[in-house]
Amino acid sequence: MSKSVNPAVIGGFTLGAVLLLVAALLIFGAGKFGADRIRFVVFFESSLNGLEIGAPVKMQGVNIGQVVEIALHFDNKSGVLYKPVVLEIERSLLTGTGATALPAELEHEHLKESRDRLVASGMRARLETQSLLTGLLYVDFNFHPNRPPVFTGLEYKGLLEFPSVLATADELRSTAEEFARALRALPLDEIVQDLAGSLREIRTMLASDDMKQSREALLATLRSLEQSSQTLNSNLAPLMKSADRTVVDTSALVRDTHLLVSELQRQMPQLLSNTDKTLLAAISALNRAEGSLQKMGDAVGPDSALTDTLDAMRQASRSIRDLTDYLERHPEAVLSGKQQ
Repeated sequence: MSKSVNPAVIGGFTLGAVLLLVAALLIFGAGKFGADRIRFVVFFESSLNGLEIGAPVKMQGVNIGQVVEIALHFDNKSGVLYKPVVLEIERSLLTGTGATALPAELEHEHLKESRDRLVASGMRARLETQSLLTGLLYVDFNFHPNRPPVFTGLEYKGLLEFPSVLATADELRSTAEEFARALRALPLDEIVQDLAGSLREIRTMLASDDMKQSREALLATLRSLEQSSQTLNSNLAPLMKSADRTVVDTSALVRDTHLLVSELQRQMPQLLSNTDKTLLAAISALNRAEGSLQKMGDAVGPDSALTDTLDAMRQASRSIRDLTDYLERHPEAVLSGKQQ
């Protein structure tokens, strides 16, 4: 006969299990239950494929929260389908200056003001890929000051809206689509026809007689230029040798001329002194002769040959005197001659 089960024992086991469960929750989830969290709603234009409940929310690579709700919202007035995503952010993970908790700027009653300051600084939400293998997404908060904030203006469960920007993949896809649209807008048929016509004209021009003659003339010019270059190369060496000899001879001539001028400069004072003495002696003799001839001229007639001789001697005397005066003023005339 089986022994009956004591209900008190069963109740004790059940109560103990419940107490252990509560203790485990308190121990392992104390941070979760006691955390101070803020919620925002973000309306993404990008596809939410790969975004799941519990997906991380990051800022500059640091996990600050998670995705707690993903929904679809159809606007009957505009006929637009919106995709609201509710984000839960732990305030304790954000600290300000001096490691003080940033909640001072994120208090619930001042949440809109704090949100507006962050948005004005360029803070935007964006979907990014966690892994290319899994295709899972996460929400990234970062600063994009060049992107104007776009709000839908929809009310969703009384939550403040945070603006978003397109995902990187969507931007690349959008750029590719715009390029494809621009390419489709081009008159490709006309461009291809024009290009084909241009190629035909080029082919015809290259095959024409004028082009053949031009090619032959160009080849002849190149050959002539090559021959001229060879001739120049063959004559250049003798020409350079002749030029070298000319330079050497010119240098020797300049050196000899310099020596001659130096010697003349050295002997110039003595030469001028001797010339002055000779001229003075000649002038003195001519003066005496002129006096004697004057006396003789008084004794003969004016038309006699002696009178003509006397006149010629007077002129010679004056010429010598003038020459002496000029040399005294310009002694360099002995070498260079009289300047015109």
